[in-house]
Amino acid sequence: MFQLELQAIHTGASAQNKEDAIRQVAAALTAAGNVAEDYVNGMLAREQQTSTFLGNGIAIPHGTTDTRDLVLKTGVQVFQFPQGIRWGEDQTAYVAIGIAAKSDEHLALLRQLTHVLSDDSIAGQLKTASAEDLRALLMGEKQAAEFSFDTSLISVEVAANDLMTLQALNAGRLQAAGVVDAGYVASVVTTAPLSLGQGIWLSDSASGNLRSGIAVSRAATPFDYQGESVAMLVNVAATDDRPLEVLGYLSALLLNKKADRLLKADAAGVYALLTSDVDEQAEVLTAEFTIRNEHGLHARPGTALVSVIKQFNSEVTITNLDGSGKPANGRSLMKVVALGVKKGHRLRFAVSGEDAQQALTAIEEAINSGLGEGAA
Repeated sequence: MFQLELQAIHTGASAQNKEDAIRQVAAALTAAGNVAEDYVNGMLAREQQTSTFLGNGIAIPHGTTDTRDLVLKTGVQVFQFPQGIRWGEDQTAYVAIGIAAKSDEHLALLRQLTHVLSDDSIAGQLKTASAEDLRALLMGEKQAAEFSFDTSLISVEVAANDLMTLQALNAGRLQAAGVVDAGYVASVVTTAPLSLGQGIWLSDSASGNLRSGIAVSRAATPFDYQGESVAMLVNVAATDDRPLEVLGYLSALLLNKKADRLLKADAAGVYALLTSDVDEQAEVLTAEFTIRNEHGLHARPGTALVSVIKQFNSEVTITNLDGSGKPANGRSLMKVVALGVKKGHRLRFAVSGEDAQQALTAIEEAINSGLGEGAA
């Protein structure tokens, strides 16, 4: 695990522009003995090739592959620019994390940092935090409790003909994820859930909630309970208001008499319907592609993938099937890089919108062509 030292953090810095900021970062890397003086040229060249802006006010300036021989030892220097630095069109960086790596060490380091920084709840704190707080934020020591809801908590073909089976499955998965304790499980399996109509049921408990999370189970074949259809059960655990956003999307589907979309979609489609605005007329299209880039989805191929996605109006969610299984917004470079995609990893794309098929086709072509690095 990479450790960030306080002396590598420079708070309250100022710069005239992006180049000035990069030169300051490079000078700090040089002074710390991480790189030779000419490494700054590689950092500026990298910025010409691909912007190192990740989003949420964060940039990660680093050198090109042909300047790795100028790296003396792997290290990081962090600069905080409270006034913000224009990093590109509609891009303002408040924190620049300068990276020097002798080999591919920066990939693991980058994934660690971006995993922390992808938490939108702390991103706004970075530009004004003290050195101690900034270090804690970057190292994940001040992360908010995770909201657990992803495709691993969604089952769509459950062989069940009673509600208790669905309740037990959902509660068990939430307990295995550390979201609830045994008290929650005991409570929900002995309490009748609430019918929301259109085959959708809701279950929760006032006890045993350790953190917020949601699990969904859909019966392979709908069945009746007390004269009402049962097709899907949604279990909620809540310690804050984050589940309300998912319940809001669920409520909108019910009000618009569109709950049947949840009953036909696969797990990725269900997740998309419960976490984003999906065009009412559009189906959620899914496809799996394998990444062949030698170093996975680091900044350059990640940027290429996000750039392709942003050409279309459709919403795109990406899940690393060989990683955490937690979906990410395909329009966010930070969240894409944070997926930790390595060579050979399979990515699941869920796309919805008026140009979903065109987007999927373009994504497939971009991945097959190597995302700017040539086909493997």
